[in-house]
Formats: sequence, structure tokens, C-alpha cells
Amino acid sequence: MAEKHWREHRPKMVRELERKGTLKRMLLEAEEKTKDEMATLRLDLMKQGKTAQQAHTQAWEMVREKYILLPSETS
Repeated sequence: MAEKHWREHRPKMVRELERKGTLKRMLLEAEEKTKDEMATLRLDLMKQGKTAQQAHTQAWEMVREKYILLPSETS
């Protein structure tokens, strides 16, 4: 998901990461950071009374734009 989004919305960043040979590493890092942060948020949200599904959905909404669905580049 991240690679598709990055290629569509962050082509300059992708080209630069490919030039440096770090694209795959950065994609894996984004995935790991997302999973780690989501796990922490899910637990916190469940402690606040959310169901597991509600916590998962809310955590994804809170984290996805931080590492995966980055904003589009400006010209």
C-alpha cells in the first residue's frame, strides 16, 4: 500500500530513494513503525473501552498518514 501511494503521490521522493538504493528499506521501516505505533494505540484505546475492532480502526486512522499515506508533493 505504501509503495503504491508513494509512487503516485510522492514520485520525487521515490526516485530519490531509488537513486540512493534505500526505497525498500524505507518502505519496511514505514511498515514497522506503523505496526508498532498501532499496537500501542490499540491497547490504549481498548483500555478506554473500545472493542478490538474499534481500536484497530481508530489506530489505523490515527497512524496511516504519518508513515504510509504521506501527503502529495508540491510542484
